[in-house]
Amino acid sequence: MALTESYMLPLGTRATDFSLPNVANDSTVSLEQLKGSKGTLIIFMCNHCPYVIHLLEGILHTAQNFKEKGIETIAISSNSIKTHPQDGPEQMKHLALENNFSFPYLYDESQEVAHLYQAACTPDFYLFDENLSLVYRGRFDDSRPGNEVPVTGKDLHQAAMLMLSKKAQYTPQYPSMGCNIKWHLGNSPEEKN
Repeated sequence: MALTESYMLPLGTRATDFSLPNVANDSTVSLEQLKGSKGTLIIFMCNHCPYVIHLLEGILHTAQNFKEKGIETIAISSNSIKTHPQDGPEQMKHLALENNFSFPYLYDESQEVAHLYQAACTPDFYLFDENLSLVYRGRFDDSRPGNEVPVTGKDLHQAAMLMLSKKAQYTPQYPSMGCNIKWHLGNSPEEKN
């Protein structure tokens, strides 16, 4: 596992629409269909990453809390299943159903959506306002596997509170850290350049 930081997509970037399969019910859904009335949280994650596993319970609580405030959550896995079959659609479906995800878990097989959002690691968090303009990208909080810091989601929750109250975001925003996205051979950002 390579510890990787998020690229920190520029604030104000508009979310690019996409259509991806939702593994839980085998439907294809778009960002336009899934976006929230007050905001949208997009999380790039996967099944196997220890950083995702460490935060999963916090992510589930956050998604439920945000839903009550009009912020919808969308999780996307873009990992190559050639190298990481445990991140495939069937395993994703099992994880989503076993944990009663209150949000769709989408499979980005082509990795096109990960490239569009400049996703780099799992988990990678992007919070968009009601106009799908990026207001926050970065970490959930400063908890990591093994550092004994409690999982609170304070960075992300604070950003959502400021967004909902139409206040300026605090700076700096800190990058998320986790496992690198497992790119198909020849498909990583470095190899494409």
